[in-house]
Amino acid sequence: MNLIVDIGNSSVKLAVFEKQTLTFLHREKADDLERSVLEILNRFPKIEQIFVASVAAFDSSHFRKFFSSYKLLFLNSKSKFPFKNLYQTPETLGPDRMALVAAAVCKYPNQNVLIIDAGTCITYDFIDAKSNYYGGAISPGIQMRYKALYKNTDRLPLLEPIIPSNFIGNSTQSAIHSGVVFGVVNEIEGVVASYKSKYSDLTVILSGGDANFLCKQFKISIFAFSNFLLEGLNFLLEYNSKK
Repeated sequence: MNLIVDIGNSSVKLAVFEKQTLTFLHREKADDLERSVLEILNRFPKIEQIFVASVAAFDSSHFRKFFSSYKLLFLNSKSKFPFKNLYQTPETLGPDRMALVAAAVCKYPNQNVLIIDAGTCITYDFIDAKSNYYGGAISPGIQMRYKALYKNTDRLPLLEPIIPSNFIGNSTQSAIHSGVVFGVVNEIEGVVASYKSKYSDLTVILSGGDANFLCKQFKISIFAFSNFLLEGLNFLLEYNSKK
C-alpha cells in the first residue's frame, strides 16, 4: 500500500492507495502533519511507501527523520517522469503540475491532453500524443478572485462562491458572482478553444477542488476528475520505485 501526502496552498490531502485503487482520503490543515500521518500508518499497517509532494514551504528533513523506517520519496524536478519535459525552467515547475501530466500519460496514452486544475490557482498543462510536455498557463482561482475583490476595494463584500442564475448581475452581490464564476468559465472555454484550434483531437481534463462546482457550466466536452492529481502522484510513486 502507498500513502500519498499532497501539501497544497490551502490544505493537505492524505490518500491511501492499494495498487491503483484509492481506498482512503483525508483533507486537513498542515498544522500537525506528522501526527495525522502517524494515525494513518497505524490504521493501515500494510503501507510500505510514502510519497510527498508540496507546493508550499515544507521541512522535508524533519519529516524524513520522523518516518525513516518507511520507503520515503519526495517529488521534485529530478524525479523520473513518463514524459519529455520541454518546460524551460523545470526546477520551478510545481509538483502538482508534474503529477497531473503524469496522470494524463497514464490514463490517456498517445493522446493530446489539456489538464485544467481548478484549485487555489487555475493551472493549464498540455502534453501531446508523443508525450512531450510543453507547459501551459497559471491564473487566479475562484476563491482568490473573490478575495481580491474584497481586499482591494473599500466596499465590495467577501462572498462564498455560488453559480449565478443570470449572467447579468442586478445587484452588487450577483454582479460579483457573475464576474467571478462566468469569468472563470469563459476563460477556460477560451483557453480550450485556443488549444483545439491547433489540436482538433484534444482531450480535456478538469480536476481540482472546484472541478465539481464548475463542471456543469461548460458547453464543451470536459472530463471531470476530482482526484486526478492524487492518482498521478500514486502513479509517479510506482514509476520512481521501479528498479
